[in-house]
Amino acid sequence: MEKKRKVIIVTDGDGFAKRAVERAATNIGGRCISSSAGNPTPIRGKDIVDFIKQAKHDPVIVMVDDRGHNRMGKGEKALEYIAKHKDIDILGVVAVASNTHYVNGVKVDFSITSDGKIVQEAVNKFGERTNGKTLFGDTVDVLSQCNIPLIIGMGDIGKMDGKDDCEIGAPIITRAMEEIINRRGGKDETFKKNRRKY
Repeated sequence: MEKKRKVIIVTDGDGFAKRAVERAATNIGGRCISSSAGNPTPIRGKDIVDFIKQAKHDPVIVMVDDRGHNRMGKGEKALEYIAKHKDIDILGVVAVASNTHYVNGVKVDFSITSDGKIVQEAVNKFGERTNGKTLFGDTVDVLSQCNIPLIIGMGDIGKMDGKDDCEIGAPIITRAMEEIINRRGGKDETFKKNRRKY
């Protein structure tokens, strides 16, 4: 029986996000599927799963993006395919806030602010806490249909007034990935072995 691959999904894929996610994946010792980056997601969910299976080790980091589409765009279609695939174990999703209107949003388990603090509320694209648990973004509506075990909210990856810039180590997205691993995969010796000091 094929072992399920352990995956972290990030709902952003533009140039800033790509660089930050790649840096964060290196920080945690993960493998990033860089070809999943794009605005919108340039490849199908099936192709992303194929790349996941070829990755050298877990956790595998995948980016999905709807490019502001308020309905089910390419990113959400890919996300749904990956999340429901029998060979994939989603450890968690980093749900990214945006200014997209007319979306349902998704309830987060908690969020990480632009200052790196864990809060129980959602955040906006600037990484500022909001008054509710629902995070609004262009690639998050489908999450409520996918039985995701852990959803962490955060602001615009690689940005937030420079607080998540890859030049300083992409600390906010790194913290989000670390929290997912600690809470969902912390007992996996492979994860511990591949982590790096940053």
